[in-house]
Amino acid sequence: MARAYLDHASSSPLRPAALEAMLPYLRDHHADPGRLHAEGHATRVAVESAREQVAEYFGARPREVLFTASGTEAINTAVWGALARAGDTAGAGHVVTTAVEHSAVLDAIGRGATDTTVVGVDRFGRFDPDEVVAAMRADTALVSVQLANHEVGTLQPAAAVVEHARARGVVIHVDACAAAGHATVDFAALEADLCSITGHKFGGPKGAAALLVRRGLHFPPFVVGGAQERARRGGIENVPAIVGFGVAAAAVSAADATRERALSGRLAREAVGRVDGVVRFGDPDDCLPHLVCLGVEGVEAEPILLALDQRGVAVHSGSSCSSESLEPSPVLAAMGVDADRSLRASVGWCSTDADVDAFLAAFPPVVESLRQLRR
Repeated sequence: MARAYLDHASSSPLRPAALEAMLPYLRDHHADPGRLHAEGHATRVAVESAREQVAEYFGARPREVLFTASGTEAINTAVWGALARAGDTAGAGHVVTTAVEHSAVLDAIGRGATDTTVVGVDRFGRFDPDEVVAAMRADTALVSVQLANHEVGTLQPAAAVVEHARARGVVIHVDACAAAGHATVDFAALEADLCSITGHKFGGPKGAAALLVRRGLHFPPFVVGGAQERARRGGIENVPAIVGFGVAAAAVSAADATRERALSGRLAREAVGRVDGVVRFGDPDDCLPHLVCLGVEGVEAEPILLALDQRGVAVHSGSSCSSESLEPSPVLAAMGVDADRSLRASVGWCSTDADVDAFLAAFPPVVESLRQLRR
């Protein structure tokens, strides 16, 4: 039985072009890009070519692209770097963030800062930029906000926050990992100091991500032990993954988002229309094109997820940022909606109408059977 994979917001299948580009660097070109011999030069050229591809797609200069191993590392690098720049890695300055940030952001801030203001959100999961700006103080070392929400898909007014933070000389980080490859991420136009992105959510390989660092902004490296990435991150470069990241970025087109929006829109409309007690969380209009978060009355997420999996449909529960636990979602709790009963379905570059059809065929009987068990 062919399976329907609808969890691209967690990780998307590798694009064939990315795989083909990676193979020579897994099979033939194995040298350290930091070496001066011909073999090292070959891998250095590959890394720098990928840097140019990533920079072009995300509206950055190549020198502003700092490769990392994951979006989580990029976020930690941004938070740690901003606090280190303020002068004390163990609780420097004041940090402003929002209640719906990814756990990587909130946990990094919780570990590094001793004074944090967390701004709430509305019923769509959207923060008010005026509230974020009002929370800034004279000792604020960092403001960190997302470009789009990773659970409900709501697009955020990050640009308005960036404008005020830059005017006040406060370091501003924008987490664009959920948006990368699906919505516009233009680093130059955004004018943020720092922007975290990752490639595996739009067809790049796991193991390659980046922190975009505004030209002229300097802080100590988060990962030490070498002078790689222009002394900004220690450790030998993951050449195959970086190459795949670059090719995946170059492969994204505007047509991808158009097709994704059509697929996710149909999934949301028909799921809500066919099953009583199902609602869509987040802003249905000003949102990521590929992601839908559904609330299901009367049934918790885990049995629905498992029953759909048995029927060949892979989705995610919106109730957790971790695959190891299904705790109530802090994002949904901050929105004031049911944090225990939600599903997140997300399409991507290789999704088809058949994937959506499979979900729509399985979802109503699964919900009905589980509700019957509770009666």
